[in-house]
Amino acid sequence: MAVYSWLVAFLEIEYFHLSEKSNLRNVSILHTLLGFAISMLLVFRTNTAYDRWWEGRRQWGALVNSSRNLAVKLAGIFIDDVSCRRFFAQIIPGFAFELKSHLQSEETRWQLDEKPHPEIPNFNRNGHVPNQVAAKMIGKLQQLYREGAISAEQMLFINPELTSFLDIAGACERIKNTPIPYSYSVFIKKFIFLYVLSLPIGLVFGLGYIVIPVVVFVFYVLGSLELIAEEIEEPFGKDANDLPMQKISETIKRNVEEILA
Repeated sequence: MAVYSWLVAFLEIEYFHLSEKSNLRNVSILHTLLGFAISMLLVFRTNTAYDRWWEGRRQWGALVNSSRNLAVKLAGIFIDDVSCRRFFAQIIPGFAFELKSHLQSEETRWQLDEKPHPEIPNFNRNGHVPNQVAAKMIGKLQQLYREGAISAEQMLFINPELTSFLDIAGACERIKNTPIPYSYSVFIKKFIFLYVLSLPIGLVFGLGYIVIPVVVFVFYVLGSLELIAEEIEEPFGKDANDLPMQKISETIKRNVEEILA
């Protein structure tokens, strides 16, 4: 871009002597108008991408709260039942790990501890694993209800946390499966490219060779904003700027095991 700007400045100033023609000096007004339009587009683009990232973070924060609340309620219900406490201490954080793998489209095995857990069933990896984990939790509670281990009031007491798990999974899937429209993203890239290419043509009349660092800086700012938006609009990946789902899942596991220990 610096070489291109230098070439445009050289041709206009030294070869064609366009700077001497005053009727061409008003070309920069066009860039002022287009600059306002492109700034509005980039602001909307960046805000939309950040909203997607922040919504994903809110949903994972809600998963942390729901997991803790469910563990606290179950700890009060199963005070003396060690087997039930152990089961839910494994399967509640398991939902977070499996949701992370589901959103990242990973084929992972059940990884909670180094030792095997026969009380936790295997899941069909070709299906929707978070659904299966939630179904196992609800099925276990229904079994305990039929056996009289928990009452109907206690089932209603813990039902909001159970239903919130799949609500969170659905919200995350909505973000993942609804990308920014391709035509909109491509249009902004084309707009930035054409705008920056035409920038030295109009600015050289007022700036001379100073137009070279100016155009490079403008291109850096506009291109960086677009790249930032691309980086954060998909929050469920493995990049440094994506959500730390592994760390959040480990926090859930640590907290739930502490509550149900």
